[in-house]
Amino acid sequence: MKERLPFDHRPDRALGEALRQALDPGDDGAAFVARVLARGERISVASWDRVLARWARAGVAAAVLVALAGGYVVGRATASPPPSPPGRTSVTDILIAPPAHPGDVEVVLASVIGN
Repeated sequence: MKERLPFDHRPDRALGEALRQALDPGDDGAAFVARVLARGERISVASWDRVLARWARAGVAAAVLVALAGGYVVGRATASPPPSPPGRTSVTDILIAPPAHPGDVEVVLASVIGN
């Protein structure tokens, strides 16, 4: 465990004096106050609705792209597989369709299990 640093709750006199001199509206302090006030006027603080309005178009465009991509992925995942070529029966066709021959399902399941 690290050693705790000592904390002095008393005011720092040197720092306090420097701040009083900087904020004093005398000769040197006036320039400091003027700089602080000028900087505050330069910084334009926008309201939250203006900040969100700047991002609205990009947000809507991103939401549309995500929705389209999600729809494409879901559509591809739920789409049925292409039909087998004529004369060839796939495993899916055998398992889904009613058996044309009574032993077809057992043959497929046995081949999957490894018997």
